[in-house]
Amino acid sequence: MRIRSLGVIDDAVVELSPGFTAVTGETGAGKTMVVTSLGLLLGGRADAALVRLGAKSAVVEGRITVPAGAPAAVRAEEAGAELDDGALLVSRTVSAEGRSRAFLGGRSVPVGLLAELADDLVAVHGQTDQQGLLRPARQRQALDRYAGDAVAGPHAKYAAAYRRLRDVVVELDELTTRARERAQEADLLRFGLDEVAGVEPLPGEDTELAAEAERLGHAEALASAAALAHGALAGNPEDPESVDATTMVAGAGRALDAVRSHDPALGVLAERIGEIGILLTDVATELAGYADNLDADPLRLAAVEDRRAALTQLTRKYGTDITAVLAWAEDGAVRLTELEGDDDRIGELTTERDALRAELSGLAQALTDARTEAAERFAAAVTAELASLAMPHARVSIDIRQADDPEGVEVGGRLVAYGPTGADEVELLLAPHPGAHPRPIAKGASGGELSRVMLAVEVVFAGSDPVPTYLFDEVDAGVGGKAAVEVGRRLARLAKSAQVVVVTHLPQVAAFADRQLLVEKTNDGSVTRSGVTVLEGEDRVRELSRMLAGQEDSETARAHAEELLATARADG
Repeated sequence: MRIRSLGVIDDAVVELSPGFTAVTGETGAGKTMVVTSLGLLLGGRADAALVRLGAKSAVVEGRITVPAGAPAAVRAEEAGAELDDGALLVSRTVSAEGRSRAFLGGRSVPVGLLAELADDLVAVHGQTDQQGLLRPARQRQALDRYAGDAVAGPHAKYAAAYRRLRDVVVELDELTTRARERAQEADLLRFGLDEVAGVEPLPGEDTELAAEAERLGHAEALASAAALAHGALAGNPEDPESVDATTMVAGAGRALDAVRSHDPALGVLAERIGEIGILLTDVATELAGYADNLDADPLRLAAVEDRRAALTQLTRKYGTDITAVLAWAEDGAVRLTELEGDDDRIGELTTERDALRAELSGLAQALTDARTEAAERFAAAVTAELASLAMPHARVSIDIRQADDPEGVEVGGRLVAYGPTGADEVELLLAPHPGAHPRPIAKGASGGELSRVMLAVEVVFAGSDPVPTYLFDEVDAGVGGKAAVEVGRRLARLAKSAQVVVVTHLPQVAAFADRQLLVEKTNDGSVTRSGVTVLEGEDRVRELSRMLAGQEDSETARAHAEELLATARADG
């Protein structure tokens, strides 16, 4: 990783090797920035407070080796990212204003994609994760994760049935609690549909009647205008001296016909005049027919206006025009059918609800049985790990219980409360020594014991659900002496099958690392590129001496440091 302008780090490169890498340094030197940087690369929350004072932005870049065909590689390629010689190049930028951008394989991607990939790449654990393990919900998640398909299969079936039951109960509650409102809605729909049916409107009828009413209301003016126009075109038979357009056009045609043979141009004009004459005759004929057919019956006009008034009553209530009214009526009929079928629907839903509750009882029982079987194996595995972490007499057990609820589902012959994850309450119990009563780890474990329980849980997970890299941020807090040596030894064994990075203040842990990185501040309080160094030989002995006694040059501390390294090498 390359880290720039993040917290106390100005510009530094962190090279994490395969196996076990320990990150050490004075308190406040910036060790936790390594964890923070990796968290950003894995989609963690961006915070403007992380940006170094005076810088415009903080940048973390990382190169993560991903096996070809691995889920993370496939998902990255689906997002358009390209692998660089079997590795993913990841970059995260956080501005001083708090804005964040993520890049994966040369492509800008949503930060959520990095978090999605993180589940398959790195397991990050720190003090906050220990606190999370104290919550029963997290303990149930841990047990389910360990159980794998044995719990995932029953849980998927249970979750599907639970979701359907929830939907059925919501719909049933709505139908029963809103019965009065739905009955009122049905009455209003029946009234409206009856009103529309009584009028029996036809599509477009309102438009047609409006045009007819306009025509009937001006019948005399229309007839007079048609007669005048007809006379102008065809003449007035009662006045032989009148001049009409048809006669004049016919005369013009005869005049050109007499000489058209002398000039083709006049022949063309004569043909056009002939066309005009035909058109005038057709129009005159239509005007005569219009006047004859024009109905000036006042009784018809009154009937049209009455019909329009009835249609207007509908458009005021149910739509902007008759087409909209008919659409409302069609939708209303469908809705009324639904409302009138509520009683039948309530009966169907009640039957389905009871069947789902019975099915859910069986699925919840299967889920409880699967968790109980996995809990025994999980507790035995964690107990065995604690024996190798200087807690040989500690015993871990898992309490799986249910809370009584008269409205719940039946599990084990009892009606118990249930939720989206089943009916089980899961709690991790610890008996630190023989004769001790098992107690919840939140109450029965000291800080050092909790750190070792956390590590034991992770080691067990590593065997059942491995990820390529584990990052531990001072999970050895509260541990010392022989227990610290055992923690270091167990981390070294975990590193044989995965990459392990540990931020630690314990020399007993750091001594077991394959590589030790020292984070140092410069005189101005920043960590520069040269501030993260790989310790080898004498330099590593000096750092372990400082961690042991606070004195790099103490002969006693040096002897102890060399002894720790020798013990670690012999164990490896």
